[in-house]
Amino acid sequence: MIHLIVGNTGAGKTTYAHELQKSTNGIVFSIDQWNNTLFMPDKRDTDGLEWFLERIERAETMMLEMVHQLEATNTDSILDLGLSKYAHRKKFRGFARENGYEVKLHFLDVAKETRWQRVLERNKQKGATYQFDVSKSDFEFMEQWFETPTQEETANGVVVRG
Repeated sequence: MIHLIVGNTGAGKTTYAHELQKSTNGIVFSIDQWNNTLFMPDKRDTDGLEWFLERIERAETMMLEMVHQLEATNTDSILDLGLSKYAHRKKFRGFARENGYEVKLHFLDVAKETRWQRVLERNKQKGATYQFDVSKSDFEFMEQWFETPTQEETANGVVVRG
């Protein structure tokens, strides 16, 4: 099964993904970790959103190849990729459908104020889920970027309110 972890910045996606891993014995793919390890060392100040999106696309191509291998061994894939846009989520639902894989969306629906406080704490503590600081402007950008999952998307999924 493919688990799609969805939520805006600070919703607790990575923490949730690792908790889910314990109950499914799945493998977690966290895009923030991939980006921080593979791409951030090469980022220049002039590199913007398009630079990130292209690298995310490359990372996801590799992840999907790994999902095929995991499905062949009946191992769950837990995709902590942000999945902020409907079209992005649709891509993974389509991948699952085309390959006959089960998919479940997990939407972490957490109030903006709570999420911002979590981000501030994560920036300060630099704990287990920390990959990089999130600025107030980045947080606010994501508020506008994020598209809440539709009822259709969450119909057979899990909605966690916090």
